[in-house]
Amino acid sequence: MRRSTTRDYLEALLVAVILATFARTYVLQVFKIPSGSMEDTLLVGDHILVNKFIYSGGPEPSRWAPHRDVRRGDVVVFKWPLDPGRDFIKRCVGLPGDRIELTDKMLFVNGQAVDESAYAHFTDDRTFPNALFLPDEYRLRDNFGAFTVPDGHLFFLGDNRDSSDDSRFWGTVPADHLKGRALLVYWSFDSGVEHTGWPGYADRIRQLGEVAAKFFTHTRWDRSLRVVR
Repeated sequence: MRRSTTRDYLEALLVAVILATFARTYVLQVFKIPSGSMEDTLLVGDHILVNKFIYSGGPEPSRWAPHRDVRRGDVVVFKWPLDPGRDFIKRCVGLPGDRIELTDKMLFVNGQAVDESAYAHFTDDRTFPNALFLPDEYRLRDNFGAFTVPDGHLFFLGDNRDSSDDSRFWGTVPADHLKGRALLVYWSFDSGVEHTGWPGYADRIRQLGEVAAKFFTHTRWDRSLRVVR
């Protein structure tokens, strides 16, 4: 007996939902950059693909999609330790056991200066001392540590070093908070403003209307399909 067309469509839809859920849970996830803390590597309005498979937590590794440990220099999406319901994206600069120090904005790992010229971005010519009379946002920004990363944790910094809320201020990230490695900018839209809050439905509808009206004029076409490094 021939199955009904409705049943065929429902089965196809169910399979698509299962595959999409599997992919989002274990393989890829989309993420929108809401703030400028990773400039110039990632800009506000960049939409990126995140490889959720690479750091484990998904199916068994294979030759086509092997797991590996986090490496220094990886740009990673993780659950913010102070509020695991929020996702942050930063660059890993310290692994468990690493000794982290910033001296006059220069990063040292295990006593060795790190060449960050390919990605670190500075917008403020001033350099603040690690002095107790200064607020933490200045005191720890340019001079930090020395600090040893504890076991099972990682140390993250934003590429926009003078304007990034990162491990200098709220500490390390447990390894089980990692969600994946930033892989690719698949689309970039210049809205002109940061979206650091959690908008309600009205704001989301407004944002969708803005995107629809300005899609062609505000899309950064030169950033499409750019690999995140």
